[in-house]
Amino acid sequence: MECEELWKALDYLRPGDTLVVPSLDRLGRSLQDLIAIVAGLRKRGVGFRSLKEALDTTTPGGRLVFHVFAALAEFIRELIIEGTNEGLAAAKARGQRLGRPPAMTPEQVGHARAMLTQPDATVS
Repeated sequence: MECEELWKALDYLRPGDTLVVPSLDRLGRSLQDLIAIVAGLRKRGVGFRSLKEALDTTTPGGRLVFHVFAALAEFIRELIIEGTNEGLAAAKARGQRLGRPPAMTPEQVGHARAMLTQPDATVS
């Protein structure tokens, strides 16, 4: 995040304080950002409260809801990774070439290798 004022606010908080935001989207751009920020606050003894979502980590119920959010985010991340890996494996099984396309043709590679054996050939 490039939010300089957010970092100043987070740095200003002390144990026992509670960070109050109007809504979750004002704190982080992704669920991973939110989880990381709120986890960092909790380690420092700082509470978190979102007015729009009525989420308050200073209460046991609020912490439970937040942990459910975090678990769902991790689950979704793992599903995406699993799907990506399955897609890559299927593409390899079909014989598809993966990755960046070659910069040189096979003829160019052969010519470059042949020139390497010539001691009077320069790189240029």
